[in-house]
Amino acid sequence: MTETTTAETSNEVERVIIRFAGDSGDGMQLTGDRFTNASALAGNDLSTLPDFPAEIRAPAGTLAGVSAFQVQISDHDITTPGDAPEVLVAMNPAALKSELHRLVAGGTLIINTDTFDERNLDKAGYDHDPLASDDLDGYQVIRVPMTSLTKEAVRTSV
Repeated sequence: MTETTTAETSNEVERVIIRFAGDSGDGMQLTGDRFTNASALAGNDLSTLPDFPAEIRAPAGTLAGVSAFQVQISDHDITTPGDAPEVLVAMNPAALKSELHRLVAGGTLIINTDTFDERNLDKAGYDHDPLASDDLDGYQVIRVPMTSLTKEAVRTSV
């Protein structure tokens, strides 16, 4: 299995654990399911762990409302969704705050930068923007304006 790290390089890995996290109702379970299906069609073995919030209808952007989906993908037989993810896809500040402790040291963070505004940072309990500080220095951070890119893709496809 190949894990792309930049546009120019790739590394062969035996397995990878990816965790998608965002607000409950924002499609984290659907995203994980689609990612799982695509990986299975590519011939990989996998194991999944849907992680629903305990609080029903928690306010969007709060720690109690974070939903996650973890998948371990491998080129050989596996039986668990894995312990600590090497990749965390954080759709908002609450997802980053509630899930970052699970990510391995030096892991990869893929962050939806469009959601890191003052309102969402406040709701997640941040007193500063972790993207503008050294909070994430121990990780490989990939900043993606996912919301803007999605809106643009939908706008141009109609």
